[in-house]
Amino acid sequence: MIHPLFVDRENMPSLKRKQQIVAVVSVIGLLAAGLGAYWYTATATGPTSFTLRPDDSAMVSRGQQVYLANCASCHGSKLEGQPNWRERNAQGMLPAPPHNETGHTWHHPDDMLFALTKYGIAKVANMPDYQSAMPVYEGKLSDADITAALSWIKSQWPAEIRAQQDAVNLRAKKN
Repeated sequence: MIHPLFVDRENMPSLKRKQQIVAVVSVIGLLAAGLGAYWYTATATGPTSFTLRPDDSAMVSRGQQVYLANCASCHGSKLEGQPNWRERNAQGMLPAPPHNETGHTWHHPDDMLFALTKYGIAKVANMPDYQSAMPVYEGKLSDADITAALSWIKSQWPAEIRAQQDAVNLRAKKN
């Protein structure tokens, strides 16, 4: 605050005008920052939270095609995975697990399955030195293709397993 003895009474309107301009510019800046933050989060790449759609026949059909073209060579055309998938091979890597009800895929929420597929285990687990034969699909498959493939996988599970995975999703969304 300016001490009353130092106020130039002739320039008082000018000082108030400058303060008003600073206030208006500040408000505009805050609004721009808020809109920028909203735009950034609204247009961020990749789904931040989504649900697989195993009952959407078009999605499942597309997902089967994506899976057979990109995943079946390791995980099997019937989701059976590779033998001894829980034991590290000679290269120290785990073989491809099954994605059917005998595997562990359904133990994970949709968001994690998407992230593991798109970014790989090393990035998701924040373990940069983790070795995996699983390719990273970021830049190779679109988010829609990843979602479709995962939806097809889920569509192949028995109703009981799908219900259990739905419960996993609910718990994950609460946290």
